[in-house]
Amino acid sequence: MSENGETRPRIPARTSPVPLDPARCYRALLTHDPRFDGVFFVGVTSTAIYCRTVCPARTPRAEHCEFFPSAAAAEREGFRPCLRCRPELAPGNASVDAAGRLAAAAAGRIEEGALATGSLEDLAQSLGVTGRHLRRVVAAEFGVAPVELAQTQRLLLAKRLLTDTAMPVTQVAFSSGFRSLRRFNALFRSRYRLKPRDIRRRLATPAATLTCDLAYQPPLDWEGLLRFLGRRAIPGVEAVDGHRYMRTVSLGQNRGWIAASHRPKQRTLRIEVSASLAPVLPQTLAGMKRLFDLTAEPREIAKQLGKLGRPGLRVPGAFDGFEVAVRAILGQQVSVGAATTLAGRFAREFGEALATPHAGLDRVWPSAERVAALRPARIASLGIVSARSRCIVAIARAVRDGRVALGPGADVETVKARLRDLPGIGPWTAEYIAMRALGWPDAFPHTDLGIRRALRTDNPDKILQIAETWRPWRAYAAISLWNSLEES
Repeated sequence: MSENGETRPRIPARTSPVPLDPARCYRALLTHDPRFDGVFFVGVTSTAIYCRTVCPARTPRAEHCEFFPSAAAAEREGFRPCLRCRPELAPGNASVDAAGRLAAAAAGRIEEGALATGSLEDLAQSLGVTGRHLRRVVAAEFGVAPVELAQTQRLLLAKRLLTDTAMPVTQVAFSSGFRSLRRFNALFRSRYRLKPRDIRRRLATPAATLTCDLAYQPPLDWEGLLRFLGRRAIPGVEAVDGHRYMRTVSLGQNRGWIAASHRPKQRTLRIEVSASLAPVLPQTLAGMKRLFDLTAEPREIAKQLGKLGRPGLRVPGAFDGFEVAVRAILGQQVSVGAATTLAGRFAREFGEALATPHAGLDRVWPSAERVAALRPARIASLGIVSARSRCIVAIARAVRDGRVALGPGADVETVKARLRDLPGIGPWTAEYIAMRALGWPDAFPHTDLGIRRALRTDNPDKILQIAETWRPWRAYAAISLWNSLEES
């Protein structure tokens, strides 16, 4: 399954560190079923190339195939990525549908560049485990060490940038998380047996924007996502323009904007990123994956939800967990429209001004550090209830001090408990934050007025009883129930 028909000496057969049933994998490969895309990868021993299950090249014979649970495992065995199907575009390739939440959380952090900015011990500590335990869990789940997973992620991102952008090679190296051009060139040649310029497309001079594609498991209810996000878009920070979603971004010292549009035939989202965000591109793309819930398996979820299982249903996540948390507090006991108005005032008053080429995008959401330094009365002067103003300052200080983590990989029950300990945060707010900021698929704000209306009962115990059949996808059920009200 080579992109150019090139053949290489046969590689001796190996055993995958993570057992896969070769016969079952090969049957799936024969169908090219997109539902298996990213679940496993196939290495072709006659070409030394590894591919996605949806590769358009001719399917190799079974005796020439080896199967791997991750791209990193295939690369460790000497296979290089196919230039036609591009394994870096496989949905969820960072976590490969991991069953272990710790391994998946570690993979997500690594994808965002955790090992480029810190050590493995730092990553382990942030996940509440020892470095030794993290190495063991990642090796058991993916068949490779964490550092090998990180190297593969950096190289696959670099390959994407070399193929899809006109960024200079030096900028590609640093944007992909490498600390030196020499190390980037050496690792690229050793892994792929190619020089970076060998796969560089002939593009124009570097533009003011970068363009990348993010794949997903079809179907995708893009219009449903835009309706949800559009109604809640924070003026100045977010906007939905026709069939495109746009927002401003602040990551560390980097400011910029991003825009997303749907390419249904390619089963991807086209992501435009301002060049100012190139140094934090891994974090930016990871944030967009979370925002649009791109690693979900909609068909499997729909089966569990029954009548609520709409085609392509997704739970809108969060690019910025703190932003969603404040938005949730502002939405307590008020309409969606009223909360959106208050969020716009909040961003206008405390956010940083940002020039963008998009009308209506001119503010960056304020950081937790900035809000933590405010007096509640200052927030209340915007027309925000005093109790909610105090709550916003309290959660900002908890995030600033590290007592509350509002991102992927956080322990959900611990975060929810700490949120409920803050003044002004009850079960509804904690569950909503868990649903969107933490990406927890079983979060369920059962006291929500909209859910009560959709289920035609005010009895919280009855609502929870009804929702038992939707586990572990109750967050998707909540979105479906909210959508049914908006459409009625």
